[in-house]
Amino acid sequence: MEAEFWLERWREGRTHFHQSRVTPLLQKYWPALELPAGSTVLAPLCGKSLDMLWLAEQGHKVLGVELSQLAVEQFFAENQLSPQVHESTQGTHYSAGAIEIICGDIFKLDDATLAGCAGAYDRAALIALPPEMRERYAQQVYGRLPDGARSILITLEYAQEQMDGPPFSVPEKEVLDIYAPHTGVQVIDHRDILEKEPKFIERGLKRLDTVVYRLQRKG
Repeated sequence: MEAEFWLERWREGRTHFHQSRVTPLLQKYWPALELPAGSTVLAPLCGKSLDMLWLAEQGHKVLGVELSQLAVEQFFAENQLSPQVHESTQGTHYSAGAIEIICGDIFKLDDATLAGCAGAYDRAALIALPPEMRERYAQQVYGRLPDGARSILITLEYAQEQMDGPPFSVPEKEVLDIYAPHTGVQVIDHRDILEKEPKFIERGLKRLDTVVYRLQRKG
């Protein structure tokens, strides 16, 4: 999928995927990872997610990565944060307190940046990518996290023929296939959420499940 697709959605305000609250499944399952306070958490394709604020409140440093400059600027403005800005080969860095967002391509993160992350939180990245990009994403991002890095991944499962993505349906078998070479994968929650997502009913879905995975980089 072209980057322009997402940039256009932000420009046009077609961002129904943005949640105006912290994700309850994050709040429920993140503490069990037991990442030390002060450790850095990667938030790929972060948009302007409020989940980053919650992760920072838990004592973490948060490193978001987002293509849309508009989304990044809205995050800091809407949360009354005044970021310091600088450029690097990875993109434009916006930093305020414990939160840093790189406006750039997730695939351009260097080894040192990923090696400094103790884990990751992915609610909207994998399901935003078309099938041909998912294995590359798992390998080049999660495959370069340090040994033992612990992460939460949240996906959606539905009959793909009933609705065009994104967000795409990513079945459990695919998650296992693309992460297993370098990361342990464990399903920790699987539930039907269609009744709570009327916009997906309007798009023709008959069932919609959300699945939560715990990931741990193999050492």
